[in-house]
Amino acid sequence: MNNYYKFSQTPVGNLQLICNDEYLLAILWEQEKRSELNLPEKMQENNLHPVLKETEQQLQLYFKGTHKKFSLPIHFAGTAFQEKVWRKLCTIPFGTTFSYAEVAQAIGHPKAVRAVGTAIGRNPLSIVIPCHRVIGANGALRGFAGGLDVKQFLLELEGMKGLLHK
Repeated sequence: MNNYYKFSQTPVGNLQLICNDEYLLAILWEQEKRSELNLPEKMQENNLHPVLKETEQQLQLYFKGTHKKFSLPIHFAGTAFQEKVWRKLCTIPFGTTFSYAEVAQAIGHPKAVRAVGTAIGRNPLSIVIPCHRVIGANGALRGFAGGLDVKQFLLELEGMKGLLHK
């Protein structure tokens, strides 16, 4: 199977979109390392690949505030636990947040709050799998691969103002 990428300029920076022949595999921030996310090493640039073009189009609509739910062919490439966490993140509605503890509870592992945080940190599909919607139990913003300023921006884009920025 072949792997492709393209870069997409967005309000939160230049994102690298990665897919194989059929599925979106990753949306990476400029400073993110592919090697940490179980992604293919060999890829070729393809600005016309239909999965990448559709991803870019849906991201543009999201940043305009007119797109609230992504419908892209995605492929999870993680451990069973990571995939369980990522699937739960996909159910967090636009404009709402969950705490790490709430995610742990929802997937049936209430004591695995740190493991949930680690799994969220390895999410290869930022924005599409909305890890930015997960915050600390006290409402504080916690780690985000794109940076806390970007996390704040995404939450405000979704209509959530006044979250703590710690």
